[in-house]
Amino acid sequence: MSSETATAPRIDFAELSGLELLRAAMTMEGRPRFIGDLLGMEIDLLEHGKVVFALETRADFANPLGTTHGGICATLLDSVMGCAVHTTLDAGVGYTTLELKVNYIRSVPTDGRRLTATGTTIHVGRTTATAEGRVVDDKNRLVAHATTTCVIFR
Repeated sequence: MSSETATAPRIDFAELSGLELLRAAMTMEGRPRFIGDLLGMEIDLLEHGKVVFALETRADFANPLGTTHGGICATLLDSVMGCAVHTTLDAGVGYTTLELKVNYIRSVPTDGRRLTATGTTIHVGRTTATAEGRVVDDKNRLVAHATTTCVIFR
């Protein structure tokens, strides 16, 4: 091995703010897999207090009635709201979902429709945070909306 061989700098995630950590983790080569990979989530926006993820429905998302299972929207909403909270946290601070409330507005076919979820923080305190989320279809029609409470680990 040559002494001229460059090694990629290691990222110390404990030193990164929540927003920096998400941006680094979502774009790094060889990053650990997450639920979004399984569902085909795309990260459209990562800002302080706001996150947008999207996916396309597919046949294996079907519930017994043949439409997109509600768990797909619930997972999208939990992901964007939790990540919105995460973007506001200081380095070394963690969180987890404490409560999730989802309202379903309309069914969605499994035919490749693009669903876009937006999560925004409402309040971030010392021990808890709240956020809200919305999922819209490719015609910008509301599909589901939700709120969450997250517990913060300092």
